[in-house]
Amino acid sequence: DITMVPFQLMVYVEDRAEYMPIDETTDDQTVLNISGTEFRRRLQEGLEIPAWFSYPKVVEELRKSYPPRHKQGITIFFTGLSGSGKSTIANALLVKLLEAGDRPVTLLDGDHVRKSLSSELGFSKEHRDLNIQRIGYVASEVNKNGGIAICAPIAPYAATRGIVRKQNEQFGGFVEVHVATSVEVCEQRDRKGLYAKARAGIIKEFTGISDPYEAPENPEVRIDTADLSPAQAAQRILVKLESMGFMR
Repeated sequence: DITMVPFQLMVYVEDRAEYMPIDETTDDQTVLNISGTEFRRRLQEGLEIPAWFSYPKVVEELRKSYPPRHKQGITIFFTGLSGSGKSTIANALLVKLLEAGDRPVTLLDGDHVRKSLSSELGFSKEHRDLNIQRIGYVASEVNKNGGIAICAPIAPYAATRGIVRKQNEQFGGFVEVHVATSVEVCEQRDRKGLYAKARAGIIKEFTGISDPYEAPENPEVRIDTADLSPAQAAQRILVKLESMGFMR
C-alpha cells in the first residue's frame, strides 16, 4: 500500500542549535524560521541571511543566481506621445547611468529601432505591436545579462506594454516611465509638422490624433515635461531607481 507522508515544517531551535519538526518544539524554546518567500526577498535585496539558515558557501553560490537588485539587469521603458520628450530624457538618463558605470547600458530609441530592426513594418496596430514586442525582446536579453536597457518608443497600447513587462520581469527589474506631456504641448513642439499633417489627413494612423494612445494606469514614474527640464526628469527617474533598490 502507498501511504501519504505528511510534510513536517522544520524550524531552527536556537537553544539546541539544531533543526526540529515544529510540532516537537516546546513553548519555552526559541524557534527561528525563514520562509522560502522571505529567503528569496533577502537574496534579491542583498540582505543578511543568518548562518543558522544555510551554509555561508551555499548562500554565496545562490547570490550568484539571485543577485541583489542593485546588481540585477533592468529595463527602463518610456512611453508617451510623439514629441513628449521621451528620447531627450532617455538620452539624459543614459549619460547619468553611464557615469555611474556599474552596469552596461543600451538605449533602444523608437526612431532608430524603426529604421534598423523594423524597417519593413508599417503603422497598423498589428505592426506597432510587433515593433514594441521586438524592442521588448532585445531589452529582455540585455536585462537577462545584467545590463540596463532604456527603451523609448511611443508604445501606445496597454496590452502590448503588459507583454513587454512580463517578458522582462522574469529576468530582472522593469520600470515604466510615462512621459505624460499633453498633446497640446507636443503639437507646439512639433518642428517636423507631423501633427499638422495628421490633422490634415496627410499622415494616417498618427498616435494622439487619428489613432488612440492608452495612457498607463500605474507606471512606476509619471513625468510631464511641461514642468521639468530633461535633466530634472532624468534625476527623478534615478531617485525612483534608488528607492526601488536598483541603484546605490
